[in-house]
This record gives sequence, structure tokens and C-alpha cells, in this order.
Amino acid sequence: MFLKESKSGDLVDVVDMASLTNPFKRHVTVQFQSGEDLAEPVMIEKQHLAFPSGEELPECWINGYYRLQHR
Repeated sequence: MFLKESKSGDLVDVVDMASLTNPFKRHVTVQFQSGEDLAEPVMIEKQHLAFPSGEELPECWINGYYRLQHR
């Protein structure tokens, strides 16, 4: 899945989808897609990611306690 790193605007390919959708994991492994060569996987905070359209990630992917807070 491709997402956008919010600070630079670069596209990243999510290597580990399980950590992306796990709300109790703060980091996710990605590969930046800028340049001709495939970049080494790096871990970044999910807070710094968004969909390519600019939309933020769903709250249920970021906050494990979202159901308790939205009652």
C-alpha cells in the first residue's frame, strides 16, 4: 500500500501492513519511493503518514483506545 510521508510529501510503500493497522504500534516499516533505486526499509511513526490524497489515517489504526474516547 502506498502512503505519503507528511513532512516531505514523498510516497512510501508500506512493508508491514499488520503494524500499520495495529493501533497499539506507533511505528511502521516503509520503503521510500523517491529516486531510481529501491530504498532500504526504515521505520517511521504512523503519525507522519497520510493517504496520497492528503487524508489522515483512520483513528482506529493510530489509537487503540479510540472506542473508549468516543463514547
